[in-house]
Amino acid sequence: MEAVILAGGLGTRLRGVIRDLPKPMAPVAGRPFLALLLDRLVAAGFSRAVLSVGYRHQVIRDGFGDHYRGLALDYAVESRPLGTGGAIRLALGQTRSPQVFVINGDTFLELDYRAMLDAHGAADARLSVAAQRVMDTARYGALEIREGRIRGFLEKGRSGPGVINGGVYLLSPDLFDAYPQPGTFSFETDLMVPHVRELAPLAFPCDGLFIDIGVPEDYARAQQLLAAADAGPA
Repeated sequence: MEAVILAGGLGTRLRGVIRDLPKPMAPVAGRPFLALLLDRLVAAGFSRAVLSVGYRHQVIRDGFGDHYRGLALDYAVESRPLGTGGAIRLALGQTRSPQVFVINGDTFLELDYRAMLDAHGAADARLSVAAQRVMDTARYGALEIREGRIRGFLEKGRSGPGVINGGVYLLSPDLFDAYPQPGTFSFETDLMVPHVRELAPLAFPCDGLFIDIGVPEDYARAQQLLAAADAGPA
């Protein structure tokens, strides 16, 4: 299995906490957050990952090099911010597999990657999304799911339990050929939302540990939640 990790975030909301570090290098339980994500990939049997990097990318390259615990690492460097969609498209140019996982570099998600790959193939899906169940969808916005497929996206602000985008995708590198986009664009708002009906992404259910470190309060919470987390079976 092969993955693209979106690790180019500026971490603006965390700037007062992590200063000038790239967000994926923010220390969590004494280690860079990115190391926790890579541990999961190693445990799941991935062979290669392409790190989509931008802001202070040399810090990440210096920290991890070309290999991590047997996982081969390559780097797709944004010369300017390209948005999530542009960053994914750039990184996919360096992938080799017919189906590639895309992982948000600021989100920890307990996920059975192999099972998601199997479900993706069995459903003949063009795009699969890790659909995470949470107690309150207000911060994230909820997924509208029918018969195992995502049919729509509900706006942020609606409180209560539901299912959200867990920040992990599985797709074919040629997905973008059918949906041309400008150089800079959002994968979520510019591609997924307007084309959700024809894409009908597979919603792969998951309900394990989930935490997004993008805001200071959740970054602080991650210090305790992830302190005991190990690679474990993924």
